Amino acid sequence: MDSKVGLLNMWLTGDWVTRFVLLLLMIMSMSTWFVIFYKSVKHFTYEKKLQEIEIFWTKTSLKEGLKCFDNKTGDNFFYELATQADVALQHFQDQKSDMQMQHSLGLSEWITRSLQRTLDEITAKMQIGLTLLASVGSTAPFVGLFGTVWGIYHALMRMGVSGQATLDQVAGPVGESLIMTALGLAVAIPAVLGYNALLRSQKSMTAKLSRFAHDLHALQITGSRIRKVS
Repeated sequence: MDSKVGLLNMWLTGDWVTRFVLLLLMIMSMSTWFVIFYKSVKHFTYEKKLQEIEIFWTKTSLKEGLKCFDNKTGDNFFYELATQADVALQHFQDQKSDMQMQHSLGLSEWITRSLQRTLDEITAKMQIGLTLLASVGSTAPFVGLFGTVWGIYHALMRMGVSGQATLDQVAGPVGESLIMTALGLAVAIPAVLGYNALLRSQKSMTAKLSRFAHDLHALQITGSRIRKVS
């Protein structure tokens, strides 16, 4: 049976539960592909900004380095960290007269906390959408299975009322109901694969941001970036 005919017949002859399951799977699928596409574009944008970091470290000061960032708005996470490092140091220096702050927090701890808070906020932003993919990947097969069970139940009920259960009468309704299971898997598989790929990309970018934050901390405390051991 043609899947298009089967889906159309399911929609026309199905009750509100069947239609709700079909709509839910469609919404899940659209949301999944939107998140995958959106997050992939964002990750590509993050990777392009790594070129600015190489230019950043060629500057003689942090304030000069901030000028090398092309886009200073939106999700320029490296610029956010660099700006926070500059603001944290400036704030600490402006509070020199506050002896209580000087004794309670040293410069190193103050900058560490400021950068860590910004890094946590950035990580939370990067995780947006991943929960949706995980939820779709884990629930879509069961939604499809529920639609299958519900469809088979109603098909058997109709055949029971008619009093006939020939093969040609059983194959059509049951086959249409099984489409629900296939749709559930078709929705879940891209969600799971997309989640794993995006999570791996996020962890890679988070590691790069963390290294950048450590280098910024060293720059503000010692005046120079930590040199790599060759």
